[in-house]
Amino acid sequence: MSTTPFQALACPLDGDVLHKSGNTWRCGVGHSFDIAKQGYVNLLPVQKKRSHDPGDSKEMVAARQRFLNAGHYQPIAEAVSRAALSHLPSDVPGVAPIDIPLSCLDAGCGEGYYLRELAKAWGEAAGETTGDGLTLAQLGVDISKWAVLAAAKQGKQAGQQASWVVGSNANLPVQPGTLDVVLCMFGFPVYPEFARVLKPGGVLLMVEAGPDHLRELREIIYPSLKPEREEEPQAPEGFTPLATESIRYSLELESVDAIADLLAMTPHLHRASAEGREKAAALASLTVTVDVRLTRLVRD
Repeated sequence: MSTTPFQALACPLDGDVLHKSGNTWRCGVGHSFDIAKQGYVNLLPVQKKRSHDPGDSKEMVAARQRFLNAGHYQPIAEAVSRAALSHLPSDVPGVAPIDIPLSCLDAGCGEGYYLRELAKAWGEAAGETTGDGLTLAQLGVDISKWAVLAAAKQGKQAGQQASWVVGSNANLPVQPGTLDVVLCMFGFPVYPEFARVLKPGGVLLMVEAGPDHLRELREIIYPSLKPEREEEPQAPEGFTPLATESIRYSLELESVDAIADLLAMTPHLHRASAEGREKAAALASLTVTVDVRLTRLVRD
């Protein structure tokens, strides 16, 4: 079993099918997008940007890369990989497995950690979960060029075959009905777009912070914590809920750098006051609760 770059991309300007020729993606109208030497393509038109450099900064991406590569969120990655593999079809009747790659998008992929872990789990599952000969087509999309650049570099170093795209969840450069699984990891879900690009019966896997996620850090950097909303979220249009599981454990951060990286990779860095950031910077160690929800939704 192997991974391969996802090919069913769409022009972000007119939605037409993109075809790859050499180091360029081009649609029938003639819009063209060059593949950078690092292996990613920018499909975020200037007119769709809300700022000059949208998304996570270079510093935030580097902090997240260090933190995730240290294995601090490994249990989350393992749960997501298990869920993704359990929902990928094992065969397509009447079609050779190699003819139709199974497909997965990480919408808001960051520096690509969760797709790399999925690729690793996919390889380890040969002959167990999905069978030999199947190919998994992977696509990572993020609005931050720094995140996509880091994902492309690390993916290449790991021998991973994937497509890396600078783009927006609000206008995914993906052909309709071409994906088996969509991941949204602590991201910004755009359900109509997710429904559009998923095949009927495809699955959306969402990871969101639970009420106690990083509570100990938040109690340090904020004067008080807002009460959590208790109402049950409604299933978005076009989806039926399958299941929700909780992933919860204690995480011991034993260095100033690890604590700094955790803060820097979250929105809390900018939400906290200068005083709150100073309190976090003074910590030599910290035990925090990881509390996230993994929700599975099926495309109607």
